[in-house]
Amino acid sequence: MTDSPQIPEQWLSLLIGEIADVVAGGTPKASDPANFAEPGTQIAWLTPADLSKYSEKYISHGARDLSKTGYESSSAKLMPAGTLLFSSRAPIGYVAVAANEVSTNQGFKNFVLPAEVDSSYAYYFLRSIRDVAESMGTGTTFKEISGASAKKLPFTLPPLAEQKVIADKLDTLLAQVENTKARLERIPQILKRFRQSVLAAAVSGRLTGGTFVNLGTLKNVADIVSGVAFKKAQYSNFGSKLLQIANVGYGDTKWDSVSYIPSSLADDFSTYSLAKGDIVMALNRPITNDTLKVAAVSVDDLPATLYQRVARIRSKPELLNSRYLFLLMQGPDFRKKVELNLKGSDQPYLNTSSLGTFEIYAPELEKQTDIVHQVEQLFAHADRIEQQVNNALARVNNLTQSILAKAFRGELTEQWRKDNPELISGENSAEALLERIKAERAATKPAKKTRKKMSS
Repeated sequence: MTDSPQIPEQWLSLLIGEIADVVAGGTPKASDPANFAEPGTQIAWLTPADLSKYSEKYISHGARDLSKTGYESSSAKLMPAGTLLFSSRAPIGYVAVAANEVSTNQGFKNFVLPAEVDSSYAYYFLRSIRDVAESMGTGTTFKEISGASAKKLPFTLPPLAEQKVIADKLDTLLAQVENTKARLERIPQILKRFRQSVLAAAVSGRLTGGTFVNLGTLKNVADIVSGVAFKKAQYSNFGSKLLQIANVGYGDTKWDSVSYIPSSLADDFSTYSLAKGDIVMALNRPITNDTLKVAAVSVDDLPATLYQRVARIRSKPELLNSRYLFLLMQGPDFRKKVELNLKGSDQPYLNTSSLGTFEIYAPELEKQTDIVHQVEQLFAHADRIEQQVNNALARVNNLTQSILAKAFRGELTEQWRKDNPELISGENSAEALLERIKAERAATKPAKKTRKKMSS
């Protein structure tokens, strides 16, 4: 036993090896397809990868089963339903409950529990101590928990009736958390559609009304150039930023990776210098996930020089508001024009000559300014909502561990213990429960080192 001042006096603080058998797994020769079978057809077998994106409590099989031959030729062991399947490497701490007899590969240290320990309760407890398990891992290439270390994982043992109450409460509370999280995660996509609708309405006249006229082609209302292929030998550690394809985001510039050319060289190529209000657009692979890679240049981006395969579009202010043009280029109609004019299949690209032929429709300049103002107000409102959603998601993501911590400090069942003293004392106490577990384990013969082969 171990000391733990944070748990109720009716509970016991143990090491998991005091109540559970720790069972490792194995893998047959991977190059022989005869060792494996379709999932759900022969002997259930799991690897940590089967739990990597698995969120359910119970699991019945993995991506592959073992064949009888594969099972018998490996050190995998068939464990009973209710076993706690706990990944011990790559990574440490995935956990699920076996819904039926199951085996695992060597990336697990599994806990075969006695009947006096509720498997659902144990599942949640192991989820709550993942950080503890990770801290016990050793190794250089990747961290792993040995069988000896797995036996030393902490375990808190309440009376059996209270274990079931805790598990039921956690089922309800954590389902509510997951439901809330799922709803919050849908909101950014809703906001994306909202922004797209606003853009479409703004550049079609539906947002503000008014008369839209054909201003001619893009080359009539804006100056369009593509950048220069500077050589690596011309780069410097400071000077003018090179705005490359990687620096063109979806609406904004991004500078996760930045290269420079000397200011003197930038002056020699001043035709390709960027200014506040310029619009830059990727010419190679300009569309990803139905979104055009186009960004507006801000003061923070400067000084900067245009690199090859990126276009600079500089509107003529007497004809077209640059911010209105930026909205127009983010809209669905402009993106469709880009799609229709792409060349190449493996590496689709757009020529500036094709870009210049796009017809531009817009209202008078004063109306353009009004449209920009309204769109920016609506976008700012959407941005505030998205920030609130992100803040809420961060709180929800922390909520699961907070609830688990409360559960295993006894806070979720404090009133229940007061109302049910007979279920946590005498023969129902944790001490009596532990004695029965010890007696049963002592009476059970140790498992043989050589496995019995399955009968056909």
